Amino acid sequence: MRLATIDLVVIASYGLFIFALAQWVSREKGGHAKDSTDYFLASRNLPWWAIGASLIAANISAEQIVGMSGSGYAIGLAIASYEWMAALTLLIVGKFFLPIFLRNRIYTMPQFLEQRFGPTIRTIMALFWLALYVFVNLTSILWLGSLAVHTVAGVDQLTALVGLAAFALLYQLYGGLKAVALTDIVQVTLLVMGGLLISWITLSDLGGGDGVIGGFARLTRELPGHFEMILAPDNPFYKDLPGISVLVGGMWIANLSYWGFNQYIIQRALAARNIGEAQKGVVFAAFLKLLMPAIVVLPGIAAVLLAPGLSKPDEAYPMMMRLLPSGILGLVFAALMAAVIASTASKINSIATIFTLDLYAKFRGTRSRAEDGADGREGPAAERHLVLVGRITATFATVMAVVTTRPLLGNSDQAFQFIQEFSGFFTPGITAIFLMGLFWKRASEAGAICAAVGSVGASYLFKVLMPGLPFMDRMGIVFLLSLAMGVLLSIIRPAADGADGIATADVDFRTGAPFNVAAAVVVAILVALYAAWW
Repeated sequence: MRLATIDLVVIASYGLFIFALAQWVSREKGGHAKDSTDYFLASRNLPWWAIGASLIAANISAEQIVGMSGSGYAIGLAIASYEWMAALTLLIVGKFFLPIFLRNRIYTMPQFLEQRFGPTIRTIMALFWLALYVFVNLTSILWLGSLAVHTVAGVDQLTALVGLAAFALLYQLYGGLKAVALTDIVQVTLLVMGGLLISWITLSDLGGGDGVIGGFARLTRELPGHFEMILAPDNPFYKDLPGISVLVGGMWIANLSYWGFNQYIIQRALAARNIGEAQKGVVFAAFLKLLMPAIVVLPGIAAVLLAPGLSKPDEAYPMMMRLLPSGILGLVFAALMAAVIASTASKINSIATIFTLDLYAKFRGTRSRAEDGADGREGPAAERHLVLVGRITATFATVMAVVTTRPLLGNSDQAFQFIQEFSGFFTPGITAIFLMGLFWKRASEAGAICAAVGSVGASYLFKVLMPGLPFMDRMGIVFLLSLAMGVLLSIIRPAADGADGIATADVDFRTGAPFNVAAAVVVAILVALYAAWW
């Protein structure tokens, strides 16, 4: 199947529109050149709707849409726990983490680690995140996005991969985070509408004369195993989603690390106008996360009946797209490409941010306006130089991802599960050092380094010695071990006086009535969902 002319017109029109919009919203007033605050933190002036939409746009990309639909095809609705538990995690981030980050004018996660512990841990984690973002996150988005283009449009996958990478790079190269965040409300609107549309049409197709409700009833009747939220130990996919551990175990470690301490996610909230806007933004994102399984999981489950016998589960979503009529196919295809481009651009910008501000500027001894605020010390020339370095870094990282994508992911059947397990080697240590840094004043840099490095070593040992242990359970166990190692070494080698530069005494964790009411609604919906599908 090939895209019809009307589909190509829809896709091209959207591409031109979103590219032009990104350049327009990120333009600067006459006489003002972009500085590091503008480029990396959107001038620290993002409103709540941009924060919430951009959080979802950065998160929901090819590895979510294509990857989670593939897991829906193979596993079922249980994979939706990644989305629903994330909604609860966002509320925790908004209430307990963001007040500390914004009070201390944090602009990158490695910078927080230096202010809290010292310079060594900042460099270690900056290098780690750069490697993870380029060789795991960026490659996975480009691979699955190009797979969708190849399956639906028949375009050579390498050509599609290069095209997506180039568009995403150019999309944000001039405007930086502002270009990404202020256009993401359009991207997310199209993503939600397109995703719901494909779910509606596939369920209608299954339901025949009974429509969407009949189609959903048919799925639950004919595929009861695909609607078990808590998998039993005898389930063939128990190793991926180990029963009750999904709710009370290792998934919390992954979610806290991803939503609370992950640069390309938290960077949107760090760029908020104030704490109130940041908290409203994460609540908005939490409600959107509740909706995501209807967009990314249901089509994969429907594909079990509509396209049985796929060679790879990750082909499920592209195959469902091929059932759409001309015109609508172009719209849904544009929605998928919007998700790929938005998330790719977000990661590219965060890679540039970490390298430029946490490595390059520190190596040169430059203090940027992003660090010093309006009274940046180095002057306009130095600021322009940092922005240039960021753009060069973005270009180099994109090229590296394109070159390494096929060798790293070409043989993966479920890329989403690959990403989760690989990241699980590091997330226990990341979560441990940040929780210690935020909430335990006696934590030292020696303890933080021990927890970070020990996490990788312990994860590898468990993987080798206990290969049958579900990776989610492994994350929970390794987190406790990393935390214990961090606490023990912090006691043995305490921090020097004055090493902790993070102010917490005057941080106000109270939240207003709108946040509290919205949080209660999110929790009530989650309870209802799990009660219905337990």
